[in-house]
Amino acid sequence: MPYSQIALDDTVRLLAEAAPEADQTGQFPWAGIRVVHQAGLLESTVSNRYGGKGGTLSDAAHILAALGRGDPSVALISAMTIFNHLGQATKSHWPDDLYRRLLAEAKERPLLLNAARVEPELGSPARGGLPATVARRTPNGWSITGRKRFVTGAHGLSHFLVWAHTDELSARVGTFVVPNGLPGIRVIENWKSLGMRATGSHDVEYVDVEVPAENALELVDPSVAQQDNRAHAAMNLALTAIYLGAAEAAQSAFTRFAHERIPSNLGHPIARTERFVTLSGEIDLLVSGAREIIFSALASTDGAAERLIRARLIAGRQLREAVQLAVRGLGNPGLNADLGIERHFRDVQSVLVHAPQEDTSILMLGRAAYQKWNAEEAARIERSPVIPVLKTA
Repeated sequence: MPYSQIALDDTVRLLAEAAPEADQTGQFPWAGIRVVHQAGLLESTVSNRYGGKGGTLSDAAHILAALGRGDPSVALISAMTIFNHLGQATKSHWPDDLYRRLLAEAKERPLLLNAARVEPELGSPARGGLPATVARRTPNGWSITGRKRFVTGAHGLSHFLVWAHTDELSARVGTFVVPNGLPGIRVIENWKSLGMRATGSHDVEYVDVEVPAENALELVDPSVAQQDNRAHAAMNLALTAIYLGAAEAAQSAFTRFAHERIPSNLGHPIARTERFVTLSGEIDLLVSGAREIIFSALASTDGAAERLIRARLIAGRQLREAVQLAVRGLGNPGLNADLGIERHFRDVQSVLVHAPQEDTSILMLGRAAYQKWNAEEAARIERSPVIPVLKTA
């Protein structure tokens, strides 16, 4: 296990203390990120061959669920780095020297990595299409020009992983490692979301930003560069664990309020009333059920993308419903910022906004169901005995 449960609990407590202010200001949540960094969680999935703890995707999901209980915005920013280390552990797509230099930096300060893929014209790559952002050859490497949207943690990232096409005669598509702070980088502060406010998922513009040649990762022909939503299904499910954490925080706040609220006309906590016992049961069914769905699907070994996609959709819907039920059940107190449930309600609305979005995921399941039926029908026809037709005289 790449973490101590006691240290993780302390981290969650500190995140929860800083979360309300980060939500109100929308500023980059440095206080929370430093806590996660000091706990060593950003590098929890670094491979053993690099001296890391070798955390798995399931380990990452457990960490993200915990961080989500403290501050989902910090959890999401952290997830991008955690997943990138996991990617290197499984694919080794970074140049070794470059990656080792980044790990050395991580000992001194929070190393924050995130992909910059979505574009104003293109939209989400999960829906198909190739980037307009261009990487032009220079004597020493590449010059990057383009604009990206929804770059989570933009102000605090140490490196952007910019998806772009090259200006070569036979263009290629790939990811370019762009250190933050270089000339030509401009963060456009337009993140004004209902929830997840402290993620600072602003637009970022790159104008002739120069990076070394070795900072290009996985340059391939455009024909094989489309985002594979099925291949990313497990990681997308693990990301849902962040919102599981937010829903568990809402559940805890609901339960605490029910035990502390003692109306004078009742004479005992409302937690003893049948109505609140029933509400508590409904919330637990949805939240604890979502936890079981997420982690049992991640533990499955059949590798079926449809199972993972299905688990993400069911769990995500349950988490949204659970927090809505908690807010509705408490009435005015549930909408008060002091209790915190209204923040959890706003944050959890993003659970199925991440690519691939809900409609794309359902379309994938529908196509898979049709393909399965067609295959079974073809097999049935093939197995059916051929009955000869008798000729009459």
